[in-house]
Amino acid sequence: MNPGINVVGLYVDDQDEALAFYVGKLGFKVHTDVQNGPYRWLTVQHPDQPSFQLGLFRPGPPVHDDTTTQTLLAVVAKGAMPPLVLHVSDCRAQYARLKTAGVEFTQEPMERYGSIDAGFRDPAGNGWKMIQAPRT
Repeated sequence: MNPGINVVGLYVDDQDEALAFYVGKLGFKVHTDVQNGPYRWLTVQHPDQPSFQLGLFRPGPPVHDDTTTQTLLAVVAKGAMPPLVLHVSDCRAQYARLKTAGVEFTQEPMERYGSIDAGFRDPAGNGWKMIQAPRT
């Protein structure tokens, strides 16, 4: 096993809806989906990054009390969490593919600083930047 960061999590309000979005629309693959009482450990992987997992976690017990759970869900729904970044080789082509798949974009592809980027949100409100690096 290589040392380093293996799982990064984000909060979602509905894990089944998040799973359908990340697998069905973005093309990620399920890595782990296990339940322990009310807690569900759900991670997905980008097909080109098998050593990295994105955790799709719902705030709640046993990690959070009811007040914290509601606060976290409200913050996520407002899109206030830090954006995630998805690197792609062709931003405009991925934008067209994902838009056809039903992904709702907050920003169409835009050229700036030598790259092309677009913005979208997952069903819970988490913001994503999809970036095509400058060609060298």
